[in-house]
Amino acid sequence: MGRRLVPLTLDNLPDLPKRCRSCVFWELDPVSGQAAVRAGTPELEKEAWISAVLLEWGSCGRVVYVDEVPVGFVLYAPPAYVPRSTAFPTSPVAPDAVQLMTGWITPGYQGQGLGRVMVQTVAKDLLRRGFKAIEAFGDARWKEPACVLPADHLLAVGFKTVRPHPVHPRLRLELRTTLSWKEDVELALDRLLGAVQKEPALRPL
Repeated sequence: MGRRLVPLTLDNLPDLPKRCRSCVFWELDPVSGQAAVRAGTPELEKEAWISAVLLEWGSCGRVVYVDEVPVGFVLYAPPAYVPRSTAFPTSPVAPDAVQLMTGWITPGYQGQGLGRVMVQTVAKDLLRRGFKAIEAFGDARWKEPACVLPADHLLAVGFKTVRPHPVHPRLRLELRTTLSWKEDVELALDRLLGAVQKEPALRPL
């Protein structure tokens, strides 16, 4: 099974599920979001948001492909780009963190560790960019797929509760804790092998 995680761009935005492409729950404040839905423009607003974040901040998502089929995605950005975050009772997100907004894995591919792989990929990206943590608002009463991720799932992939709440706790993942010993060993091996590889010998013509 070949799987790869690709940065989200305007080119692969159509690979997100249709309902997610037209959802602006996080990207707009509640009033603007309702106005976009009434005007029939949420897909355009979503595209404009992703375009702006890519230009101003950089990569803000990953799309997961298994055997070249899109099966999931994750979205993240600094809280300044996420107007809805201020509406939560456990806000604000800490200034040293990026907000994990939402994510989705197609039901047939759930339970295969893709959620953990997505979080680890985001963590590596943000570590390189100088951030210390990922924070997210969880849904403690989650029953079906929605814009707010289930708190239980966040806890299962390594998040810890920093602001408890009966419905929407805020959770945090310290980025350095996401790198398992296996990844550290693989990285060390890569460096070692890279150091001992010799330049290919030139062959006479």
